[in-house]
Amino acid sequence: MKAIRNIATVATLIVLCASLAGAQSDAHKSFDLLKGMEGNWAGKNQQGQTVQVSFRLTAGGSALMSEIHGHGPENMITMFHMDGDRLLMTHYCGAGNQPRMKLVSSDGKSVGFEFFDGTNIGPGDGHMQHVTFSQPDADHQTEEWVFLAHGKEMKELFTLERAK
Repeated sequence: MKAIRNIATVATLIVLCASLAGAQSDAHKSFDLLKGMEGNWAGKNQQGQTVQVSFRLTAGGSALMSEIHGHGPENMITMFHMDGDRLLMTHYCGAGNQPRMKLVSSDGKSVGFEFFDGTNIGPGDGHMQHVTFSQPDADHQTEEWVFLAHGKEMKELFTLERAK
């Protein structure tokens, strides 16, 4: 009877560890998806203006930097990194603030982030609230950015192709 109880305990621990590893791997898989975007991208925003975005691994592969090359204040940088089992990003925005977001959704083709705190953001100040990066194939991606100001959302969509 004692042996059966020990086997049941070990089996329970194995299942628990496997489920915890699965939860952690979702964030790591999402980070890997973003890392696969490394390189240069070109496309348009929803107003038809050209935009270029570059992704570059840095810090020994532990951080990914995305830079939006727009027209003037649209030049922005976003840094992605793991924090234990969480995937986080900090967006250095043209609005002069730095919203931090955490991974909230992932399906293997897209990853979504939601605001949880930031710096230089006062009550009612506009800031990036949400962003979704989608990559239907290796050479195409979209970025949907949602800016929140005074309770009102404004969306911006970038449709991009890998620069060759």
